[in-house]
Amino acid sequence: MSEVFTESLHTLMPLLGSVYVPGHCLETAQAMKDKKEREIALGEYYYFSGHPEEAAARTEKFLTEPNLGIRLSACFVYGYANLTMNRIPNSRYALDQIRMAISGLGEGTSPQERNMALFISRSAATLLHLPLDGGTEHEQTESVNLNLLPPGLRLFACYVRAHQAYLKQDYSRSIGIIDTAIELTPQVCPISLIYLHLAATMDYMSLKQPEQAKEHLLKAWDLARPDNLLEPFGEHHGLLGGSLEGVIKKDWPEEFRRMIDITYGFSAGWRKIHNPDTGDEVADNLTTTEFAIAMLASRNWTNQEIAAHMGLSANTVKWDISVILHKLGLAKRSDLKKKMLK
Repeated sequence: MSEVFTESLHTLMPLLGSVYVPGHCLETAQAMKDKKEREIALGEYYYFSGHPEEAAARTEKFLTEPNLGIRLSACFVYGYANLTMNRIPNSRYALDQIRMAISGLGEGTSPQERNMALFISRSAATLLHLPLDGGTEHEQTESVNLNLLPPGLRLFACYVRAHQAYLKQDYSRSIGIIDTAIELTPQVCPISLIYLHLAATMDYMSLKQPEQAKEHLLKAWDLARPDNLLEPFGEHHGLLGGSLEGVIKKDWPEEFRRMIDITYGFSAGWRKIHNPDTGDEVADNLTTTEFAIAMLASRNWTNQEIAAHMGLSANTVKWDISVILHKLGLAKRSDLKKKMLK
């Protein structure tokens, strides 16, 4: 199939889809020739590197931009930057703008533009673990066409599909999507690849295969570390099953502390949107270490297995689980599944 991209499509999340050598992320954003595209790319850079204030400031002025690619990108970055800063009305406004972009597409809309809107909508909903789109039944079941996306964004679309499979507890399918996406994409699109490797880490931890999980986490870290792209790790902390504590904390303590700071901000905002929108009661009063232990315990890991994975003593894990149960008002360990992420 020939690839014909509209002008709007070239402006869709330009940094996320970029090919660059790790260590040159900011330089790549600054080198973009179109002023609006450059501002969006800089907003992406500041978001992914854990500077949400700057990301929001860069993208706010484009929330009603006529160019669909610029507008959708601005709404996505602005929405998640404000979520991390716990500015929930601003975040909801941006997410609502994304939904309105889909419902407002008329009959004259090109397939590429409709696909762009679906891609951003699915990405936003999946990261929040929300129902897709909130639109018509057709909109909820319509698939993103990978062939209508640039290569770097195809990779991120594959991450979204893998994450959706993970949420359905179809971990083997998720891993298959990830492996195929990486194998068929010879170019290095670091940001999209970071997300794919983090999804694989989630899958392997769910399958109780920590060594494979560690391998993918370190691949993500190798891509992220040269540019300090720490936000994706903070976003996924709760799903990584203590992998940041077990792998990153010892050798990169300063980066680990920043990841945890990001986690607290992101998870607080995430719950304020996710919990009321879904009726779930994901735990919100645990420390990040307690949350990681609780996630593993809810998946039937023993105290000894948790301790070995996270570099703790079995007695420490035993005490922490008693504290966790008390905080959550639960009587027994098996009740943890009701309060933890899927």
